[in-house]
Amino acid sequence: MAASAQDHSGLEVLPYDECLLLLAQTPVGRVAFISDGELVILPVNHAMDGASIVFRTAAGTKLRAAESASVVGFEVDGFEPGLREGWSVVVSGTAELVLEDAELHRLESYGLRPWSDAQAKPHWIRIRPTQVTGRRISHQSGT
Repeated sequence: MAASAQDHSGLEVLPYDECLLLLAQTPVGRVAFISDGELVILPVNHAMDGASIVFRTAAGTKLRAAESASVVGFEVDGFEPGLREGWSVVVSGTAELVLEDAELHRLESYGLRPWSDAQAKPHWIRIRPTQVTGRRISHQSGT
């Protein structure tokens, strides 16, 4: 069995396909972007559309970031504090507002609904990844 690749600090480097699987299996992630010169990091429930991340939003900072095709970050993770084990997947990419009717109809079929019903979230945003990286720390790896 081949040894897993490790980064400079000894963390296991996750293969691209495993990163996509973890993104798909984790219902809530955090999207990061710059708004009015400040870093903003917000939780969103999301879905995967191929290698792209999609989520719904209302008018506001996330929508403005997508309308201006901003560079964004997206992160999901999982951990077991008692075992001192965990993983993280980080995506860098470009946000865009989904506008085409056929694509909107297809995304609606995913059944992704906002967790909060305090405000309607009619807009779909897509993050087109330019980089996807993942790391794992586990007791078995000796780190």
